[in-house]
Order: sequence, then structure tokens, then C-alpha cells
Amino acid sequence: MQRRDFIRTFMSGLIMPLVPSAIAAAAKKSGRRLVLVELSGANDGLNTIIPYRDDRYFRLRPNLALQEEGRFTVSDQFAMHASLSALGNIWERGELAIVHGLGYPGANRSHFKSIALWETGGDGNIAGRDGWLTEDLEEMGHKEGWDAHGISLDGGMGIFTSKSGVWLSMTSAAQFQRLSQQRFNVVAESVNPALASLLDRAKVLDGSMQKISQKLETAQSTRFQIRGGDLGRQLSTATLLIASGVETPVFKVKIGGFDTHEDQIWRHRDLLRDLSRALDDFASELRRIDEWDNTIVMTYSEFGRRAVENFTQGTDHGTAAPHFIAGGKVKGSLYGSHPNLGDLIEGDLRYTMDYRSVYDLILHRWFEIDQNRFSEYRAEPLNGLI
Repeated sequence: MQRRDFIRTFMSGLIMPLVPSAIAAAAKKSGRRLVLVELSGANDGLNTIIPYRDDRYFRLRPNLALQEEGRFTVSDQFAMHASLSALGNIWERGELAIVHGLGYPGANRSHFKSIALWETGGDGNIAGRDGWLTEDLEEMGHKEGWDAHGISLDGGMGIFTSKSGVWLSMTSAAQFQRLSQQRFNVVAESVNPALASLLDRAKVLDGSMQKISQKLETAQSTRFQIRGGDLGRQLSTATLLIASGVETPVFKVKIGGFDTHEDQIWRHRDLLRDLSRALDDFASELRRIDEWDNTIVMTYSEFGRRAVENFTQGTDHGTAAPHFIAGGKVKGSLYGSHPNLGDLIEGDLRYTMDYRSVYDLILHRWFEIDQNRFSEYRAEPLNGLI
């Protein structure tokens, strides 16, 4: 391939970061994986997990508060939005954890800035430089190795920001296989050190793509039917990759549209229905191929919504929100403390747990990295979740 053709193909956007060859070995540590589900736009946590026993909830939201027919109970204090009924199947099996009040100091209400903080493990004062799990997983990969350190199935790579590591992006298995057939066949020799490094690292990406493509060929006739619109399609691809034996510790998917400044009732209902159906079907398919016990699913979002409804039948940018953690090894329950609706900050919820406590939980308890970037945030209320 001519150099200009290589550069054109390489910059097409399918593969983002580059990788040194030292991390290219494909081997398996424990088979454990994390599936990150971004709720893009900022999910309204207060109408996702409803404190239906608290009269203040109904006073804060005279039009948006969910009445009995719009929810189903999960405890004597809390209920879930009725559109999450399929997710309730995972709850009933004891495999869904709900973590209350996640947020961070100095909350930033910019979509762009706040999602960058969540994805790099920062707060309102200090942002991280790399994706929150890239450094720790890359160190693990030096010893164990994978086909890739992580694969994004929605095209977004912010959470995989790294100077090294095999971090790939694909929107479909078929698209990935087509590009993987365009072998770069470049020689990493150049009088220009920067170009030589670029070509050398590109060869490693090429090798990783080829290994994954070969594994996908063995499962060409396999189909996984997962509902939930575009999120379901992304999770179908993730299931195909898992079933094909592709070894990666992290998949990233996304469902967008949660910026519900107006017409929230029906918009939020439809989004939660797609999320619920997609996660329930994903869990069912992974059980069928005996991989659910090796998988944890975690949601995240840039922030929550304000406790007070606005004048356009919606909610504005807020702070704290609950999130879901699901998996065959998860001990389902409610964790942490729900924000006090009588102690708001200018209409916003006070966060009750730093979201980086969940990051430590995943790295410490799931990937068995005791000393990680977020060890200082280790939180007793999360004990026993995994």
C-alpha cells in the first residue's frame, strides 16, 4: 500500500489510538469483562429510581412525578420507572445493583466537560489525562495481554484516551472485517523517528485487527437478537465478539437522547424502555453462551437532572444521579444513600457518593487490581456488591 493510501485508510476514523508492539500479545487473564453503557445527554435519575414515599418528590415535580401506574416498587422506599420492567427481570434474579447519588465535587453542567471528567476520572477542579481505566488495564496487559484492551462500539473513544494500549473502535463487525482485509504492509523504517514510530505502532494495530477478524469468521452465521434500537445493535455486536472468542476486558456502548429539557414524559419513557430491553436481552444471550457470570454492565452519564421540573415539561442540567451495575456475579440491592430532597443546592441534588468509588470497585473487586488510580475513593457502602 502506498504511504498516502495508508494514511487515508488509517485516518478514516475506525481505529483511533496507536499502540507499541510490547502489548500486542493475545492471552486471557480471567475472562472477566466490563461493558460500559453511556446514557448520553444526562439521565434523569429522580424519575429512574423514584423515592415514592417522599412527599417532597411530588411537590418538586407536580407534572413529572410518576404516579403508581408509572412505576414498580423495588423496596419499601423506592420504585423504578415502569419502562424499566424488562430490567426488572435482572433485578428479580438478584443480579442488578442500584448505586444512589453518584457525583463529584465542583459539579460541571457542561455536557462536553462533565462527560470528559467522568471518562477520565476527574472532578470539577482537576481532569484526568487518560481514560479512567486505561493505565491500570494496560499494566495488566503487559503480563496477560488481550486481542485488544478495549473496543468501542459507538465510535466514541474519549474513555479510551491513552498514549498506548490496543484501544479499538468499530460500529459493526462487518465494517471491521472489511477494513481488516486492507493490510497495511508497511515497513517501520524511516529516517524520521516520528514516522517510524507511527508505522511500527500501526503494524501492531493491523495484527490485532487481523486476529479479531479471523475469530469473527468462525461465527459468521451466528446471530444475536437484542431489542432496544441502536443500543441493541451495539450489544448484538458485543455478543458476537464475545461468542467468537475475542479477548478484551472492556466494551463501550451508548444510548443517546437523555437531554430532556422538554417533553420529558414520553421521551424519557422511550429511552428507558430501549435501555431496559437491550440490557435484559443482552443478559439472556450471555447466559445462553455461558458468559453472563464473566460480565459486568455499568451505566454512566455526564450528570443527573435538577430535582425541580422546569416550565417546558422537562428538567435541566443537574448533578447527582443513580446508576446501574448488573452481572451474574453482582449482588443485587440498593447501595449508598439517596440524596436528601430537603437539602438541595439551588434545586440540585447533593451527591452522596463520589463516582470514582465505583471505578475503584470495578478495578479492585472485578479486575483484582488492589492498588489502582482510585483506591483512595474505596467506599464501605459498596462492600459485597461484587
